[in-house]
Amino acid sequence: MTNSILVVAAHPDDEVLGCGGTIAKHVFGGDSVSVLFMTNGVSARDGDQSLAELTRKQSSLSALKKLGVEAVCFEKFPDNTMDVVPLIDVVKVIEKYISEKKPNIIYTHFSEDLNVDHRVTHQAVMTACRPQSWSSVKEIYCFEVLSSTEWNSSVKVKFNPTKFVDITEYYDLKMDALLEYKQEMREFPHSRSVECVEALAVFRGAIVGLNRAEAFQIERIIN
Repeated sequence: MTNSILVVAAHPDDEVLGCGGTIAKHVFGGDSVSVLFMTNGVSARDGDQSLAELTRKQSSLSALKKLGVEAVCFEKFPDNTMDVVPLIDVVKVIEKYISEKKPNIIYTHFSEDLNVDHRVTHQAVMTACRPQSWSSVKEIYCFEVLSSTEWNSSVKVKFNPTKFVDITEYYDLKMDALLEYKQEMREFPHSRSVECVEALAVFRGAIVGLNRAEAFQIERIIN
């Protein structure tokens, strides 16, 4: 049985950082994968935003092509200020894609990430996926994004993964895709560095006896 997967990410690069290996594993396993970006990831920055937006979009398309994903959707919510948008407006957009794609599995952000767009995206996904008898969505998993998930406040609930996906065979593919976002990567010891991405994959894998893994917090599984 094949699955229909929808990845809902706040910004282009979150999807590869959070679940790039898992995306590739789904694709090469015969599943249908769609990726939805809520913002362009650059409009809050200084400088030529039109050029930055084009570069980020091209990077995302190239990265996802390497992972085998062709169904990519771009929304235009305001970058790093999604909290100024009425939540219902964000929910309705996600509901539209759920209606069109009919996913049975959704991957999205952790609820307590430092980045506000991540938090709003998570809340909107959970609202759009209210458990109704007619809903196609049966599983919801939250991924971690370096330089956001681990940077949240010490008083917040911490990311507690309970699902681990073996990406040993897909790790190199994930890194190839991530390098398409080279303008978003930083030098070590920044946590959004190639070295730290590898360290996290090794650590998450070693927790459960694997070479490389991506970890997820389970929000829902309906059998």
